[in-house]
Amino acid sequence: MENHTLHVLAMAGSLRAESYNRKALQIAKKTASEFDVDIHEIDLKALALPVFDADLRKDGFPEPVLKLKKAVETADIILIAAPEYNHSIAGSLKNAIDWASDKTNPFSGKVAAIFGASTGIFGTLRSQLQLRQILASLNVEMLPQPQVYIRSASEAFLPDGSLVDSRITKQLHLLIEETIKLARRNIENKIKG
Repeated sequence: MENHTLHVLAMAGSLRAESYNRKALQIAKKTASEFDVDIHEIDLKALALPVFDADLRKDGFPEPVLKLKKAVETADIILIAAPEYNHSIAGSLKNAIDWASDKTNPFSGKVAAIFGASTGIFGTLRSQLQLRQILASLNVEMLPQPQVYIRSASEAFLPDGSLVDSRITKQLHLLIEETIKLARRNIENKIKG
């Protein structure tokens, strides 16, 4: 196991440059970096994926889709900061998942940690339930607890990007730590056969 460095793919489902979910993702990445992993963030805005349309792949996948598929394929762990729009998963995030899993499923066998920030009082409870269902259908393993919902997000972050509520910070830290442990155990079990 000592020869395998865990590869973490981090993504925010929001496109807005100063989104609360991008802020939450930075906290999660900083936490993950404490556990000797390799972290790669993919920016869905910069990636500029087209809206999913199977006709667009008749001559091969568009370049941004290939880049996304490769990023998912090479990851052991996926960190997703998932926003909630109209009580649902963000279209940009669903579009990315649909493209990445088209024809092949590079998500299969991965471990994911999902969390999210919303200006509402329920945080991203509803979108995370939907995201769990989507990822489970793609054979992604997720811990049932802790679940991290950053509510009233416009007041949840300090100027330095950290969270006001230390309990939420601890929950997010625990989620990342336990997800990394789960991924390591899974890889150890594969090596043992």
